Amino acid sequence: MHSIFISGAAQGIGAAVASLFYQQGYKVGIYDLNTTLAEQLAQKLGPHAHAGYLDVASYDSWQTTLNDFANWAGEINILVNNAGVLYSGNFEQIPIESHHQIIDINVKGMLNGCHAAFPFLKRASFARVINLSSASAIYGQADLASYSTSKFAVRGLTESLDIEWHKHGIRVMDVMPLFVNTAMVQDMQAESIKTIGVHLNAEDVAWDILKLVQRKDHLLTPTHRLVGFRSQFLFHLSRLSPQFVNRLSNLWIARKS
Repeated sequence: MHSIFISGAAQGIGAAVASLFYQQGYKVGIYDLNTTLAEQLAQKLGPHAHAGYLDVASYDSWQTTLNDFANWAGEINILVNNAGVLYSGNFEQIPIESHHQIIDINVKGMLNGCHAAFPFLKRASFARVINLSSASAIYGQADLASYSTSKFAVRGLTESLDIEWHKHGIRVMDVMPLFVNTAMVQDMQAESIKTIGVHLNAEDVAWDILKLVQRKDHLLTPTHRLVGFRSQFLFHLSRLSPQFVNRLSNLWIARKS
């Protein structure tokens, strides 16, 4: 029985991933700052779910937590770097502490997780890392500047490690959804969400993560998986269009023109 370790798994996308993989027969690690919700979800799922505390911004917390899960599960096969935060609005009006928190959790948290999990993944019988990127990593998003920046970092590290860890038999991939109907996007102060709308739910993302994990590894297996038609459209449009067209498109989406 393979195992999956999920950060930020107490609610939203993380909880949907935990529930889906449990149904598929995986041992599931549900780790979060909110241990009450994490333990409630583990109890709801059953004996093959294990919950605990994780502060992704702390490398020591990662090491303690990964050892805890590996001792319980036997080995760590899949790491899902899901934990993330979002602050929206005009860049200069968001407190600098909030910008820093986005980087600490979305970027440093992912770096910590990949680095601390590597020894476990290297010796596992099957190993994959799935990072939560975003369609905000296609083109920098107004009103989501720091969040968008963090997701570009997720995309960059994913591409780098997918090449670097190939020799160890570890695939590193990401999912890139557009806006997902979770607590994170409630009351978001960004015109782009009003223009594009919310057409995905947490379960949609969870299913795409499952498909990435289940895909056989070959040269044509992509590093990035665009979740939903709108993400796919924006991604391919950005690759085919001149830079000024991408900028004009995003000015219209953000209603900044």
